[in-house]
Amino acid sequence: MAEGRKPKFDPMELSPEERWKKAKEICYDQLAVRSRSQDELRQTLLRKGFDDETTETLLGKLVKAELVNDATFAEEWVNARHTHKGLSKAALVMELKRKGVDSEIAVQAVSELDQESEEARARELVQKKLRSLGADVDEQTAIRRLLGMLGRKGYPQGLSYMVIREELQEFGAESTILDDALND
Repeated sequence: MAEGRKPKFDPMELSPEERWKKAKEICYDQLAVRSRSQDELRQTLLRKGFDDETTETLLGKLVKAELVNDATFAEEWVNARHTHKGLSKAALVMELKRKGVDSEIAVQAVSELDQESEEARARELVQKKLRSLGADVDEQTAIRRLLGMLGRKGYPQGLSYMVIREELQEFGAESTILDDALND
């Protein structure tokens, strides 16, 4: 065994009471950091070697005690990721699905974001990026970088083109490149 490494933990070697206590401890530690979806906790416990029965029983108790709630988790995730990372509705739904949140719950959570707030957030992102690009960047490069940035955050192409064109005009660029692309 490598120096300084712990031996792999096997919860099945513990008594049922100790195993239950250790599983609860792991879940509480995870929840102390941030809210988690049921599936995130399930995957953590299974990855650490806990059996299905212990895992599902514990998750049921956490849900019943309202310590784990996928709908609440999804709302918090959407608010945080839209506000701090600028992610679009589509990107947020994909992230929630990857976290094991049911599609209906994910769609409901992002439904609070209306078209205006999504457009406003895209504008903020473009304005911030424009300030950091510098004066030596040509318009075509700026457009490519702005489209790439919004695309990675999941914004639809039409909205991206519109926001970038308008913000480039506000910024003082001639922006004929996007006008030509939109007219094609």
